Amino acid sequence: MIASVRGEVLDVALDHVVIEAAGVGYKVMAAPSTLATLRVGNQAWLITAMMVREDSMTLYGFPDADTRDLFLTLLGVSGVGPKIALATLAVYDAPTLRQALADGDVTALTRVPGIGKRGAERMVLELRDKMGAMPAATVNGHSVRGPVVEALVGLGFAVKQAEEATDKVLAGEPEASTSNALRAALVMLGKK
Repeated sequence: MIASVRGEVLDVALDHVVIEAAGVGYKVMAAPSTLATLRVGNQAWLITAMMVREDSMTLYGFPDADTRDLFLTLLGVSGVGPKIALATLAVYDAPTLRQALADGDVTALTRVPGIGKRGAERMVLELRDKMGAMPAATVNGHSVRGPVVEALVGLGFAVKQAEEATDKVLAGEPEASTSNALRAALVMLGKK
C-alpha cells in the first residue's frame, strides 16, 4: 500500500494534485483545503489512503494521519463512499467533525454536499460512540491500529471488518508490531 507521497508538485486541480516521486507522477485526490496549501514546483508530502476497486486504484491525500484515519472511519458508515467522506473533510476539519459527531449535530452534517438528513442521522448513529478526544490512530493506546486498518481496507476488506479484526488482534497481543498485527489480522479474516 502507498502510505504517503513526497515529491515535486506537477499539477494542482480542483479535486486532485499530481506529485512526482521517483520519476512517477501520482494523482492524489484531496480536499480543497489541502490542495490550497500546494504550489506547482514546490515539494509536498501527503499522508495517503489507497482505495482498490474492481476497475480502479485511487489515492486520497491528507495533511496528517488523524485526518486520514477519520476518512477511513467515515468509509465504515453504510452509504458513505470515498467521495462523500472527502466532501465531509472538505467542509469540516477533523476536530470539528469529531465534535459534531460526538454531539450528534445532524444539522451540521447536512451542510456537506451529498449528505441528507437520513445520511447525517446514520453517520451520528454509527460513529457517535467512536468519536472521542483521542485520535483514531491511537485508539486503546495502539499506534499501529491506523496503518493496519488502512492496509486491510486497501486490500479490499470492509472498514468495519478491518477495524474489528485489528482490534481483536491488538487486544490479544497489545505490543504487536504493525507487520505482525497485519499478518494476524489477515489470518483472522481469512478464516471467515
